[in-house]
Amino acid sequence: MKYVKMAAWGALGGLILMISSSSVALGNQHGNSSRPVVEPQRQRLAAAADTPVYVPPPRSAPGGRVGGSTRGIQMMPILSALVPDHTGLTAQEQPSLFWYLAGATTYPVELTITEDRAIRPVLETRIGPPIQPGIQRVRLADYGVRLSLDVPYRWFVSLVVNPDSRSRDNVAGGTIQRIALPKGHRAKLDGAGKTNAPSIYAEMGLWYDAFTAISDLIDATPNDPALQQQRTSLLEQVGLREIAEHDLRRGRAR
Repeated sequence: MKYVKMAAWGALGGLILMISSSSVALGNQHGNSSRPVVEPQRQRLAAAADTPVYVPPPRSAPGGRVGGSTRGIQMMPILSALVPDHTGLTAQEQPSLFWYLAGATTYPVELTITEDRAIRPVLETRIGPPIQPGIQRVRLADYGVRLSLDVPYRWFVSLVVNPDSRSRDNVAGGTIQRIALPKGHRAKLDGAGKTNAPSIYAEMGLWYDAFTAISDLIDATPNDPALQQQRTSLLEQVGLREIAEHDLRRGRAR
């Protein structure tokens, strides 16, 4: 995607995505929050099934998930960034970003990461086709990208339908911010083990880390239906029910 186009995105989203470092904290460090976490019934069910329950950070910036097609546009497959509707948090310097493609495509995909204070994109690269359907993962370490502390970044994936007419791109994206973990939380994670990591990250409000942790477990044990269900629940908790159902059906079909 041309940087001029990304500048337009920045102008539209700047007001809602500007957040100060003092306004972001770990989910379990706040008192009462105006943002509902999950419905009480769903929270009870998730707890009963040993499923991670995502606790959004207080006063997080809105508008984290943008664009994408939910039912397919002009024969394009469903495209969505796997993020909440606010700025998602991570404690990792080089986290992973996830997005979903419902069907195989021969269109190239462009990945762009921007930061409001930077003149040029932090990353702008093409992922060549063909791309198979399902959950897609981008490891920032593969591109040498490191996130600074307390800085919000925006990232986008674009299906490039026509390189000469970028207005036809199918674009989805989200926001991410890296925060520092207090020592107590780091110790809790270190003693948790891989199996419990998704739940602890989710409880701390670290969306990207929780989703990465459960995805790592699925990659290691792809035929475990309980793990698939846990990831499905996480997606449903942030309003991605349709994507969750697609992913669950694909998991059962494997």
